Amino acid sequence: MSPKGETSSTQRTAGGVVTPGRIAVLVLAILALVFIFENTRHVKIRLLIPEVTMPLYLALLAVFVVGLCCGYFLRRRNR
Repeated sequence: MSPKGETSSTQRTAGGVVTPGRIAVLVLAILALVFIFENTRHVKIRLLIPEVTMPLYLALLAVFVVGLCCGYFLRRRNR
Protein backbone atom coordinates (compact mmCIF):
# COMPACT_ATOMS: atom_id res chain seq x y z
CA MET A 1 0.00 0.00 0.00
CA SER A 2 1.23 3.46 -0.78
CA PRO A 3 1.34 6.21 1.83
CA LYS A 4 -1.38 8.84 1.81
CA GLY A 5 -0.66 11.69 -0.61
CA GLU A 6 1.49 9.63 -2.97
CA THR A 7 0.21 9.49 -6.55
CA SER A 8 0.56 6.69 -9.04
CA SER A 9 2.30 7.09 -12.42
CA THR A 10 -1.04 7.61 -14.22
CA GLN A 11 -3.02 10.78 -13.65
CA ARG A 12 -6.68 10.27 -12.80
CA THR A 13 -9.36 12.76 -13.82
CA ALA A 14 -13.14 12.85 -13.57
CA GLY A 15 -13.40 11.16 -17.00
CA GLY A 16 -10.84 8.44 -16.36
CA VAL A 17 -7.16 7.98 -17.12
CA VAL A 18 -5.40 10.59 -19.27
CA THR A 19 -3.43 8.62 -21.85
CA PRO A 20 -1.32 9.72 -24.82
CA GLY A 21 -3.91 8.16 -27.13
CA ARG A 22 -6.74 10.21 -25.65
CA ILE A 23 -4.65 13.38 -25.88
CA ALA A 24 -3.89 12.62 -29.54
CA VAL A 25 -7.58 12.05 -30.31
CA LEU A 26 -8.49 15.32 -28.58
CA VAL A 27 -5.85 17.25 -30.56
CA LEU A 28 -7.04 15.68 -33.85
CA ALA A 29 -10.66 16.51 -33.04
CA ILE A 30 -9.75 20.14 -32.31
CA LEU A 31 -7.77 20.38 -35.57
CA ALA A 32 -10.69 18.87 -37.48
CA LEU A 33 -13.09 21.42 -35.98
CA VAL A 34 -10.73 24.30 -36.82
CA PHE A 35 -10.48 23.02 -40.41
CA ILE A 36 -14.25 22.68 -40.63
CA PHE A 37 -15.02 26.20 -39.44
CA GLU A 38 -12.29 27.79 -41.61
CA ASN A 39 -14.07 26.56 -44.76
CA THR A 40 -17.19 28.69 -44.98
CA ARG A 41 -17.81 29.12 -48.72
CA HIS A 42 -20.92 27.66 -50.35
CA VAL A 43 -20.53 24.50 -52.43
CA LYS A 44 -22.80 22.22 -54.43
CA ILE A 45 -23.10 18.77 -52.90
CA ARG A 46 -24.71 15.77 -54.51
CA LEU A 47 -25.84 12.81 -52.44
CA LEU A 48 -27.06 10.18 -54.89
CA ILE A 49 -29.71 12.20 -56.79
CA PRO A 50 -30.49 15.54 -55.07
CA GLU A 51 -28.02 18.41 -55.39
CA VAL A 52 -27.94 21.07 -52.69
CA THR A 53 -25.93 24.24 -52.18
CA MET A 54 -24.75 24.72 -48.63
CA PRO A 55 -21.77 26.07 -46.67
CA LEU A 56 -18.84 23.69 -46.82
CA TYR A 57 -18.42 23.78 -43.04
CA LEU A 58 -21.89 22.24 -42.56
CA ALA A 59 -21.06 19.37 -44.91
CA LEU A 60 -17.72 18.78 -43.19
CA LEU A 61 -19.33 18.99 -39.76
CA ALA A 62 -21.99 16.47 -40.78
CA VAL A 63 -19.33 14.01 -41.97
CA PHE A 64 -17.37 14.59 -38.76
CA VAL A 65 -20.43 13.79 -36.63
CA VAL A 66 -21.18 10.66 -38.69
CA GLY A 67 -17.57 9.55 -38.12
CA LEU A 68 -17.87 10.16 -34.37
CA CYS A 69 -21.10 8.13 -34.25
CA CYS A 70 -19.53 5.26 -36.19
CA GLY A 71 -16.47 5.25 -33.93
CA TYR A 72 -18.64 5.30 -30.81
CA PHE A 73 -20.82 2.48 -32.13
CA LEU A 74 -17.83 0.29 -33.05
CA ARG A 75 -16.07 0.97 -29.75
CA ARG A 76 -19.24 0.14 -27.80
CA ARG A 77 -19.75 -3.16 -29.67
CA ASN A 78 -16.17 -4.29 -28.90
CA ARG A 79 -16.64 -4.00 -25.12
